[in-house]
Amino acid sequence: MKAMILAAGKGTRVQPLTYELPKPMIPILGKPVMEYLVEHLVKYGITEIMVNVSYLHQKIEDYFGEGQRFGAQIGYSFEGYMTDDGEVMPKPIGSAGGLKKIQEFGGFFDETTLVICGDALIDLDIKSALFEHRQKGALVSIITKEVAPEKTVDYGMVVTDEEGRVLSFQEKPKPEEALSNLASTGIYIFEPEVLELIPSGEEFDIGSQLFPLLVEKGVPFFAQKRFFNWIDIGNVKDYWAVSQSVMLGEMAHMTMPGTQIAEGLWVGLNTSIDWEGTTIEGPVYLGSGSTIEAGSTIIGPTWIGHGSQICSGSKVERSILFAYTRVSPHSSMSELVVCTDYCVSREGKMRHVSDCVQDSWRDARDRRGQTRPTASSATPDTPDTPVRKLEDAA
Repeated sequence: MKAMILAAGKGTRVQPLTYELPKPMIPILGKPVMEYLVEHLVKYGITEIMVNVSYLHQKIEDYFGEGQRFGAQIGYSFEGYMTDDGEVMPKPIGSAGGLKKIQEFGGFFDETTLVICGDALIDLDIKSALFEHRQKGALVSIITKEVAPEKTVDYGMVVTDEEGRVLSFQEKPKPEEALSNLASTGIYIFEPEVLELIPSGEEFDIGSQLFPLLVEKGVPFFAQKRFFNWIDIGNVKDYWAVSQSVMLGEMAHMTMPGTQIAEGLWVGLNTSIDWEGTTIEGPVYLGSGSTIEAGSTIIGPTWIGHGSQICSGSKVERSILFAYTRVSPHSSMSELVVCTDYCVSREGKMRHVSDCVQDSWRDARDRRGQTRPTASSATPDTPDTPVRKLEDAA
């Protein structure tokens, strides 16, 4: 069995996290989401993996290389073009179009292939799914998961007959209009001959174009109802919730990295914690090279990326701070994702650092006293600076 990871999307719903990262590279517990997928595939003996890439493709390719350190062989198919000035421009050609391009180039899909989106965390029993696929004589299987009626508006729903044969689809129907409670997880099993139905040289999507075509032509196309952990990072709100769940230990196969030095506290290498007046309530992870100053408060679940600095008198609560985040003295952050120059509240409201009244955070590598002038003569490092609650601004 081979695998295809879909990784060509721009990830606009996860901005600002994807301003500088392709969506599959968004970190969970310090590792890109796609790395968990590669490890899961290798665990089931699937070591030949193709990845279609486009937006910020080099970041995926540079990180994963040809897959040796993961025990896999990884290849890439870039979707885009080069301008007359030599600039490389991304241009995705649809999930099915990406499959067709790979097949026409080198005939990679010469056996059963698992196709999976590169932006979800899963623990699917692939062996069991493959067995059911072959038992039913399917040419295509779509892995589904039951969702509560009120959640149908968030997913593409799959309508089947009693034997599991796919009859139709509904895209994010209202609960009262939903004909099924089976949500598509973006995980598919394909036989090679199905790719002959995909037109050449066209933008073509798996869900909205190829699957209705399979139903129309009566291809053996079945849905599997599976019970497994599937966490899709659809937007920044999802990312915040996923990170919280993972740090709370709700995904059994994912554990905190680093060394546990106290109840609920894990640290990377060479961290500095001044415990005088400092409160840390786990689960909390402190990345390598981080500095926690005296009198600070950190309430978990909280992830603090490497090279960060939590200054005296500040409070960080149930938040995710990307690498090299400096939280200014006497600042308060609650239920936020902080990524370089942006913060996003758990409700999904985004703000740029320049929109905040005072410097609440900045790049920890910036050695200036403040990133810009403030109306007050007091600098952010003045001990009597009043507490400023960033979550209120966000």
